[in-house]
Amino acid sequence: MPEEVLFESESRRSREEIAAYLRTVADSLDAGNAITLKRGGESVTMEPPARPTFEVKAEREGPADGLGELSIEFELEWDEGGDGGGDDASGDLSIE
Repeated sequence: MPEEVLFESESRRSREEIAAYLRTVADSLDAGNAITLKRGGESVTMEPPARPTFEVKAEREGPADGLGELSIEFELEWDEGGDGGGDDASGDLSIE
């Protein structure tokens, strides 16, 4: 299925700034509110359902025998017009 990027932003930020962005998302999820992403004159608003799929991924990209790039990715996913799906828990997630 083809992918359409609705909004994208990438920039270096301090840990504190990143934490503030994540807190805003967490607060919106807690309150059941939509999430609006803005940069300049560009914006997109999305309304995650009550039970979206939550994906957490830790990756290393680069050569097997050298230094690479590390990342932690958090993703919420749901079908358009859907309720977010069922209880697809594949084990208890813990983030420390």
